[in-house]
Amino acid sequence: MNVPYPHRINIAIDGPAGAGKSTVARLVANKLQYVYVDTGAMYRAVTSVALERGLPLDDEDRLAALAEAVDISLLPGPGGQIVLADGEDVSDRIRSREVTSAVSLVSANAAVRSRMSELQRRMAAAKGVVMDGRDIGTHVLPDAELKIFLTASPRERATRRYLELGDRPDVTLDQLEREIALRDKMDSERDIAPLRQAADAALIDSTGRSVAEIVDEIVDRGLKAANTTAAGES
Repeated sequence: MNVPYPHRINIAIDGPAGAGKSTVARLVANKLQYVYVDTGAMYRAVTSVALERGLPLDDEDRLAALAEAVDISLLPGPGGQIVLADGEDVSDRIRSREVTSAVSLVSANAAVRSRMSELQRRMAAAKGVVMDGRDIGTHVLPDAELKIFLTASPRERATRRYLELGDRPDVTLDQLEREIALRDKMDSERDIAPLRQAADAALIDSTGRSVAEIVDEIVDRGLKAANTTAAGES
């Protein structure tokens, strides 16, 4: 059963790759009748288009121009969020290993981040948004009423990705774990909006815990934050 918010607030969910942010954020948004914004999908969409067009990923100016020009839309769909780039459904393509390996480089581009952050803030301006990414609580929505930093052990995150690949994965579990560790390093050491836990964010470790358990905890925190905000404005 959906639980409507007594007062509309924004929820920021940050964390490393494979921590379950997208799944958790989408389910929290569904329960609270909020809008879900997958910011990682936006960076992946830019990366996918750049790769398709053969743009050098280290060409900052051309990537910046692409981010300004490409029209990215996030729409609700029966199986999750639908991602459109210039009207084309790229929802499956942006989850490829090629895009996954390249997205950290694209998202480190200052102009790309500035453009995506601008779009994300517009989406959250009316409140009632659950937004996940790596710099939401620290950079995009520093005034979000509830901030969560969701993490899990590298091995668990690699295992989740491995299982997503199905019966015939083209990569080993150890390879995925190394890739995740490299992604963590790149995301946390980049100069622009690095991955880090906001000082006022609640740390939630999802290792060994069910998605439903994590969702219920965040919904409970969200309701309490909404009530606190409403009381402060009355």
